[in-house]
Amino acid sequence: MKEKIKVLVLFGGQSSEHEVSRVSAQSVLENLDKEKYDILAVGITKKGQWLPYKGEYKYISTGEWEEIALSELSGSMNVKGPVHTVANFIENICGEEVDIIFPVLHGANGEDGAIQGLFELAGIPYVGCNVMSSACGMDKAVSKVIFEQAGLNQGKYIVVKRQDLNNGISKIQEKVNDIIGYPCFVKPANSGSSVGISKVKDPDSLLNAIEIAANYDCKILIEECIEGREIECAVLGFYSPIASIVGEIIPCNEFYDYDAKYVDDNSVICIPANLDEDTVKTIQRDAITAFNALDCSILSRVDFFVEDKTGKVIINEINTMPGFTSISMYPKLWAASGISYQELLDKLIELSLLRFKENLKSYDKFK
Repeated sequence: MKEKIKVLVLFGGQSSEHEVSRVSAQSVLENLDKEKYDILAVGITKKGQWLPYKGEYKYISTGEWEEIALSELSGSMNVKGPVHTVANFIENICGEEVDIIFPVLHGANGEDGAIQGLFELAGIPYVGCNVMSSACGMDKAVSKVIFEQAGLNQGKYIVVKRQDLNNGISKIQEKVNDIIGYPCFVKPANSGSSVGISKVKDPDSLLNAIEIAANYDCKILIEECIEGREIECAVLGFYSPIASIVGEIIPCNEFYDYDAKYVDDNSVICIPANLDEDTVKTIQRDAITAFNALDCSILSRVDFFVEDKTGKVIINEINTMPGFTSISMYPKLWAASGISYQELLDKLIELSLLRFKENLKSYDKFK
């Protein structure tokens, strides 16, 4: 009998997307094939405490998992004996070695390369993009520079820093007037799930929007408002990534904000999107171009606009650890493309183990 693969699913995390991560992780845990995998779950609290969790998965999304995990601990969370390596730390937290880590973590400290660097130090395979692509994908200002070099169509934008507010709002208002105009969107450069985003309709509202975004990041992105349809495409692969069919989001609110994504139930998802064949092919091609430009691997979801007036495809952003909730676009797009949720998880783990073997480094030649 083939030995099961030990998969550690990490969830929660220290970010504004902690709650979304829990919902995604519960869905992943419920859909992993128990015949193929020995499954371990570890939650990271908002305070940064790593807690092994052996309770029912249904309590992860509600947040009750944390109290259950704490009650299961006998004594403190001190590891047994000295910790010599990062791998020792993870092993001691879990109580055993793991074959691969599935970090179902969104936002800062989970999707930005930070925890991927931890796994690299530990020498443990993990699902998702590498350190560099995770960091660049998370930073929307950096990814825009890379997309421009790759020849992808983008909207107009400027980047401001939190400290720029020390000089007053007038210079920023002038820059927005000259380059972007109104309405425009203001968002943290390093955030996701539409956290901290505001639609600004006039100069007088700009300061408040920047202050909201500055609560989440010191770097703020101000973007042109594209009048168009919101289209998403999933990418999967390592050597030769493939693109899914494309889907359309019709938000129930003025734009696809946090409430429209996770609170309200009135947004409409159209899979496949009602687009002509040439536009679909352009989106799929551009999704793979963006994926490769950031040196992504395993998975990403790429978001676009199709401009109303021109029909032009305009890239918005890339998500290197997209949502995995029951209503998330990434698994839904692949399901519509013929890959079920459970099959998708299998492929992600298989591809990640393959990448780990391919990327093994030997330092013998430097001795």
